[in-house]
Amino acid sequence: MSAILPPAERLWYKHPIDRVEGTWIAIALTWCLIMFFMMVGWHIWGNQNLSTETYRTTPEKFVAKTQAMIDKYTVRTETDEKIPVVAPPPGSDIYMLARLWAFHPILELERGKTYRLHLTAMDYNHGFSLQPANINIQMVPGFEHVVTVTPNQSGTFSVVCNEFCGIGHHKMVGRIYVK
Repeated sequence: MSAILPPAERLWYKHPIDRVEGTWIAIALTWCLIMFFMMVGWHIWGNQNLSTETYRTTPEKFVAKTQAMIDKYTVRTETDEKIPVVAPPPGSDIYMLARLWAFHPILELERGKTYRLHLTAMDYNHGFSLQPANINIQMVPGFEHVVTVTPNQSGTFSVVCNEFCGIGHHKMVGRIYVK
């Protein structure tokens, strides 16, 4: 017999399964079923996945909503690019957009208060990764993603793009302050 030649018996699936092989197949199938049903449990009881709403939008409409929020609630500007820091009241809709290669604006939220965070990308797919919390959302142009957030820790949180979006991707960071 040679490794180069094909097997003499071509119908391998007609051979009986060995007891050890059958045991491993049963274990693998059982584990797959357990993991499948655990995913449902993790989603419902584990607070692992964000329940988001998604709506179609246009860049013009989203920029208008974002600019209206900025005009109404800006408290100061930061960085060399004069990015506005916005402190909206609790319970309000807050907007953050991503475009080459920045998040806009910087948000200042109150701890323990609930907000509806609206996210979208203006040009390419971008990622919204809130650090050090493990919140990840893929932002797609033409879609407005809405997440209900209630910050439970004070501090400065970084927003990082985790979808490669071009040559300036490594500089694409934003901030959220929680007081």
